[in-house]
Amino acid sequence: MTHVDSPQSQVRFAAARADITPPLGIYWRMWGAATHDHATGVHRPLTATAAVFEPLGAAALGDRGDRIALVSLDHCLLGKEEAELVISTICKRCSLLPSQILLTFTHTHSAGLMSLDRVGLPGGKLIPPYLQRVAETCADLVVAALEKAELAVITYGIGRCDLAQHRDFWDEVNELFVCGYNPERHADDTVLVARITNASGKVCGTLVNYACHPTTLAWDNRLISPDFPGAMREVIERETGGVPCIFLQGASGELGPKEGYVGDAAVADRNGRQLAHAALSALQGLASPLTRFEYQGPVISGATLGEWRHTPVTAERAAETHTWRRSTEILAVPYRPDLPTREGTQELLAKYSVDEELARKANDDLAVRDAHAMVERQTRLLHRLAQLPPGSTYPFELHVWRMGDALFVAVPGEHYSYLQTNLRARFPGRIILVITLAGGWGPSYLPTRETYGKGIYQESIAVLAPGSLENIAAEIAWRIEGLLKP
Repeated sequence: MTHVDSPQSQVRFAAARADITPPLGIYWRMWGAATHDHATGVHRPLTATAAVFEPLGAAALGDRGDRIALVSLDHCLLGKEEAELVISTICKRCSLLPSQILLTFTHTHSAGLMSLDRVGLPGGKLIPPYLQRVAETCADLVVAALEKAELAVITYGIGRCDLAQHRDFWDEVNELFVCGYNPERHADDTVLVARITNASGKVCGTLVNYACHPTTLAWDNRLISPDFPGAMREVIERETGGVPCIFLQGASGELGPKEGYVGDAAVADRNGRQLAHAALSALQGLASPLTRFEYQGPVISGATLGEWRHTPVTAERAAETHTWRRSTEILAVPYRPDLPTREGTQELLAKYSVDEELARKANDDLAVRDAHAMVERQTRLLHRLAQLPPGSTYPFELHVWRMGDALFVAVPGEHYSYLQTNLRARFPGRIILVITLAGGWGPSYLPTRETYGKGIYQESIAVLAPGSLENIAAEIAWRIEGLLKP
């Protein structure tokens, strides 16, 4: 090889950001083990960021059919009804189709549970107007991004960060699996980064795609927080001129920070800085836009040296980076045969509610906390079952698109990291960004086939049949092969 091409895309791009921090009086309890309903302060503001990507020539043709509006919220997730509110509001304002809007989440677990089924709880009346404000803000951001979209070159790179660790841990003493740091299992440490540069050579945005649950802060925390993505963005934006850094949550179903489940916001900031420095290292190593690293020949010195230089890409190579292809489909994925019923869940809810009341009468605070956590678990399950589409299969919405040398995969739910590691192994050398929770939680967790039946939390609340993750990965791979064909 006498030259090395950097993976790049040429598109039109713009991004816009706004504050969406909820008011302190709003119902906020997220963790089952928490004993408080409201936050007492704000660690860092929550934000919404809209990024518009469109193929070259779309603006001149007046064609918005291929535009993609990626909207990232500093929230754990939104349910079906809540997500549809945001998406429909954007569609009405921007003349876009729902399939053109990718609503994603940084997945922080310290933003509060903004669900409409919580309206009757303390502070719950503030949830509907808050969600409406978020929806209107997102529409404003997409409008702003569409108006200022400009020619841009996206250059991609790969870094490594060991912030994320495996979190399916076998507790030998109590003989059960817990969702916590497992030092004996490998975790995917891939950090995919992208630097977006406009025609004048100025950086106008960055992307960081990494798989790790933002669960640094947990039941003891009382501050609204974006968790580690907040500090990560701050560090990267400080080094890149203040342009938006967009965090894209990868397939992190079984991955979380080594140090997590704490109440100290300083730990979340430390975790964020760790990821930021890994991402910055990769960003610093990126080539200049539309260049390749090319061998220049020998240079006679004390030794005969080989000279390499960054040189402009050829016209043919530049044309390759214009490529824009999309595949958006609905897969029929079967539900698990032992899917919980609403009747059985309601019986468990009644039982745990009685346990909680008895514990309160006995002034047993620990028993109250545990019983309430089980009440919360069954309440959420009932809400999730009510939102599942009827029938024997789940309509799984799959987005795969190619922008130049990069492939973006966006899927609903929380997938084990098998999804990204398998796809990247199938297509070595390709840049594949995997974005989970697209559109919301939807199908819940998608663990690997061998995980089923072990009592692991993620599997216990999964609604799709064993093997669904592997089958979805195969379906995605088939579509990627089609997008890569000449």
